[in-house]
Amino acid sequence: MGMTTDVLQGTLNLREIFHDAHTTHRFVDEPVDVAIVREVYETIRWAPTAMNGQPLRLAVVQSGEARRRLVAHMSDGNKDKTLAAPLTLIAATDPAFHVHLEHLAPHRAGAREDLEGQPEFREGFARTNGRVQRGYLTVGLRAAGLAVGPMTGMDAAGIDREFFAESGWRTLAVLNVGHAPADEPGAVHPRAGRLDFDTAAVVL
Repeated sequence: MGMTTDVLQGTLNLREIFHDAHTTHRFVDEPVDVAIVREVYETIRWAPTAMNGQPLRLAVVQSGEARRRLVAHMSDGNKDKTLAAPLTLIAATDPAFHVHLEHLAPHRAGAREDLEGQPEFREGFARTNGRVQRGYLTVGLRAAGLAVGPMTGMDAAGIDREFFAESGWRTLAVLNVGHAPADEPGAVHPRAGRLDFDTAAVVL
């Protein structure tokens, strides 16, 4: 009985997170506590990445001054929605993720030293696994009851210069985060089609 209940509850949660939730372009005027983002990150960090490299990095844009600096590098269609969002996250990757491997991957002895001289590999690794973690983050924020509006319409190199000149992080995407309005026109686009299993998968 308990196992069945858990499975059903899991199914309901999956529907809410993947089917019912939409990418959101407008939010109600309600602040988002950074503590929620922290809690979500502390949860999704346990999800898998290659070699447990965990290259995702976040800049939490909360102040008006930081938001204005960010908006200057967003595409025209994303400026107003970013200015109006309760909270915005810059999802980035750290090409120097390897410096943490002694802690993250103690089973890979010497990996940090091996990767020190492979900047191109590290860059590609960080982007691939950072995108995976960005997906975890979006799902985690939805599971916490928040709506998310991911965007890649931006000058990523400009954001890197503006915010990450010292850290060397590389921008992947910008995510506006908040609470979605109930029925405001334009807040979400109509649900588009999706490929079904038989189109997207083969059973071998």
